[in-house]
Amino acid sequence: MKLENLRTETRENRVRVVVTVIWENCDRPTQDVYFETTTEFSQDLYANPNAFLLACALPAMRYGETRIALDAPICPEIRDGLINAMKCLIAWYGGDRQIIPIEAPIQSEALFAEKSPRSGCLFSGGIDSLAMLRDNHLNFAPGHPRYIQDGILVYGLLQGENEFDPQFQNVIDAASKMATDAGINLIPVNTNAYAHLTDLDRDFSFWRYEYHGSLLSAIAHALAPRFTVASIASTYDLAHLEPWGSHPLIDPLYSNINLQIRHENAALSRLEKTQLVGEWDVAVQQLRVCNQKDSYSTGNYNCGKCEKCVRTMTALLSLNLLDRATTFVEKNVTKEMLINTCYLSDSYEVNCYRELIEPLAKLSRDDLIAGIEQIIARYYEKDLKGLIKRLDRTLFKGNILKLTQSRML
Repeated sequence: MKLENLRTETRENRVRVVVTVIWENCDRPTQDVYFETTTEFSQDLYANPNAFLLACALPAMRYGETRIALDAPICPEIRDGLINAMKCLIAWYGGDRQIIPIEAPIQSEALFAEKSPRSGCLFSGGIDSLAMLRDNHLNFAPGHPRYIQDGILVYGLLQGENEFDPQFQNVIDAASKMATDAGINLIPVNTNAYAHLTDLDRDFSFWRYEYHGSLLSAIAHALAPRFTVASIASTYDLAHLEPWGSHPLIDPLYSNINLQIRHENAALSRLEKTQLVGEWDVAVQQLRVCNQKDSYSTGNYNCGKCEKCVRTMTALLSLNLLDRATTFVEKNVTKEMLINTCYLSDSYEVNCYRELIEPLAKLSRDDLIAGIEQIIARYYEKDLKGLIKRLDRTLFKGNILKLTQSRML
């Protein structure tokens, strides 16, 4: 893979940085990959070769390219970090993955070394990122270099998201209310990197298990003139860590001397994060956890039917918060919803439900406790679906489940 012709383009009220991606070993056309924001933040967006290297290196390795080459200087820290991240992914997943060489001139000095300290975060408006922001503002004073001042809201990281969709303005409006209440700037970023660099038809697992920490870090590096620290919210907690595309072992590897990438709040369970968010009224009212793009136009931002929605609704209900969450139309969860929707895939998801049993018992919701116990039992393969899952893992390395999940998302 070759990355050429880094450039900046202006389109009406938006500015984008672009690189031309030339696939050398894969039968794919030449593509332009970009990061884009509004002209308000045009001075902060930079055609940073390090950003595009982070965006492209893991897809190049995944899809069989024998190298990644740039015609612009790159940071040696980023190069070394990427090599170590590749080694980590190979150790986790094995298969036919091989470290690919990174061929590029080396930067002789650090970019933006004189910028003032400033912290930002990737800000989706979901439980993880909201808890990260609230925890940060509870623990750091506004003048501290680690105090988060900016939130990056990204469009283009879900299936079906490519060119900016006007429906996404609904999400921007909701996130803007939370950002204003928190006293941070909201920086909207649009990218086609996910759509252009991954095989969307059959490889959503690559995004989940290997790639998204690298791409989120790339977006932060595209805004390198603005930040010295960029934080990514954890998914898994430390007690239930699994190999994952954004992980406390690999996210910091995407740092360099002028931009530190932090993986935040892995010490908190999902319920603890939800409790933090529950202390913030505007966040509860504007919460968006759903990955179903069609919900963007309805004004509730959550379909209320997928596993992630049902999991979050159950947690909110257990904390007496669901009535306040105006972005969920449904104000109750039933045993049937849990059983029909919630097929668990790892010990972290098991714990997300298990830790709800105690608060639900205080509410006398024995029906939901019974539902949770049934879906956990199903995970531990005590029924027919569990047996099928075990056979899938044993005989097909879990690929049938992964394929089914990718088709659903």
